[in-house]
Amino acid sequence: MDTRLSLPRYPLLVLLCALSGTRSPVVAAGRSCADTRQVYAEKGYSTGTAPLTQISGEHLRLCPQDYTCCSSQMEETLALQSERDFLKAVEENSQFLLTTFTQRHRRFDEFFRELIDLSEKSMNQMFTKTYGRLFTQNAHVFQELFVELRRYYSGGSVSLSEVLSDFWSRLVERVFSLVNPQYQFSEDYLECVSKHAEQLQPFGEVPRRLRVQVSRAFIAARALSQGLATGRDIVNKCLISVNPCLTADSECVRGLMRQSYCPLCRGLPSLRPCHSLCLNVMKGCLANQGDLDTEWNNFIDALYQVSEKLEGPFNMELAADSISVKVSEAIMHMQENSVSISTKVFQGCGSPRPAPGRSKRSPKESGGNRRPFRTYSPEEKPTTAAGTNLDRLVTELKERLRPMRGFWVSLPHTICNDEKMASDVTNEDRCWNGVAGSGKTLYLPDVMGDGLVSQINNPEVEVDIARPDVRTRQLIMELRVVTNKLRHAQSGQDMDFMDSEEGSGSGGGDQSERYNDDWPGYGPNAPPYSKPPRNPDSDPAKPPRVRERNGSKWNRNNGHGRDRSATSQLSFSLFPLLSLPFMVTVAPMWR
Repeated sequence: MDTRLSLPRYPLLVLLCALSGTRSPVVAAGRSCADTRQVYAEKGYSTGTAPLTQISGEHLRLCPQDYTCCSSQMEETLALQSERDFLKAVEENSQFLLTTFTQRHRRFDEFFRELIDLSEKSMNQMFTKTYGRLFTQNAHVFQELFVELRRYYSGGSVSLSEVLSDFWSRLVERVFSLVNPQYQFSEDYLECVSKHAEQLQPFGEVPRRLRVQVSRAFIAARALSQGLATGRDIVNKCLISVNPCLTADSECVRGLMRQSYCPLCRGLPSLRPCHSLCLNVMKGCLANQGDLDTEWNNFIDALYQVSEKLEGPFNMELAADSISVKVSEAIMHMQENSVSISTKVFQGCGSPRPAPGRSKRSPKESGGNRRPFRTYSPEEKPTTAAGTNLDRLVTELKERLRPMRGFWVSLPHTICNDEKMASDVTNEDRCWNGVAGSGKTLYLPDVMGDGLVSQINNPEVEVDIARPDVRTRQLIMELRVVTNKLRHAQSGQDMDFMDSEEGSGSGGGDQSERYNDDWPGYGPNAPPYSKPPRNPDSDPAKPPRVRERNGSKWNRNNGHGRDRSATSQLSFSLFPLLSLPFMVTVAPMWR
């Protein structure tokens, strides 16, 4: 027999009971155990070995070794039952978290995916109706854009800046050919056009506006979707991590048994544990989960803030809906300025060859008979996706996130507030205190704090605070990672691509890029934005990604062998200083 367990844990309390005249376990000798046998049988267990009256409890391993109605087998069976009761209580009280994360993730994911589908469908309908066969012949350019947007949202290793940059590069080649049908352009010539698109700005400010709006919305949408999925997984892992602590000889099981079923073995099946006793047992058994509190709250706050961004400046509905409209505006801008743009291209890339069987006409004349692209009224835009709208989804999510803060440290209180688990806090003088009950009994020990370290003096569950749980440490790290990603998404930054380009990275989420028409709350009267200085030591700039596209042809157009990204960055930085006459002067440098 384990002599350590055989010793009474509350000698002072037993003495106080004797001095106060309260009935102690010894006085109860000879009491009938009929009630105990009945409750034991109602739980589905055989009462064949149950004693008819209280007997000496020297055989007990978990309950106080005084007179008892339980045999060794009954005590072992009830210990397993106390474990099941505890796991059920934890699972039931955590169901709100699991249900919220699972359902909200599914609804947001369906909604975001349908928004992308509707955006592509809207573009196809608008452009087919307006441009007819010319659009359908080049539809793969637009299809590839949406393929990459879906791949990014689904978690693929995709840079949104590169996706949009490639789209505009391919689009300018095709539109330039359309507005100049009297010429025949080789692939090398069109690459020369697209390589210098940023310098020429054939689409005006539209590409930059669209990049900012789409990038920050898609980054926030993906971060929120991934955050909800991570929350679901972490709750599941937390519940799973409770099980390994509940071995037959664990201190948690001992505490659960002493709290829940030792009164039954004493012949007092209706006596509930004292509320403070229950709290100490639960805080000891859930000590590791309590350590999640800080990072868990940070995670919930970050989810809440990203969801607010999505219904405000990072609105995914508006971003998805604006793609077709802004692309239409961009093409219309290039059509309206085709003469000046073509003149600059001819000066920089050389004179093109006339198309066979066509007379040489000016760009303005060639495009005069075509139907221009146009912007569209709200009535022509797609309806909301998935039978709901973003505002409603975000409102519902925020209502469910608020009560999640502090969940893991409040879980012991939630469990012990259940009348099936413990006595009411107002009935602390008539409850089971671990050794005695049914009379004027009090639970004297203090209630422990939250977390592992606070359990150093827990009188109910002996916890080794020197050995933090590895699984809990891993969950804390997972929470930190996802929280960091959510926080970056609040400023339009994608952590996966933050160092891929100069500045704010893939998101194009530089907060200095704000527009009155698509960023509510920022306008002429808004406070100035000051971008924090860059620390070259802690955040060294990496070279831009090289887009490997027909490298030999690029080299034939550009003797220096620069990639498109590098050339465009250099040209774009110089473009504000260049007037049209000056471009004529430096035109030979393009070749």
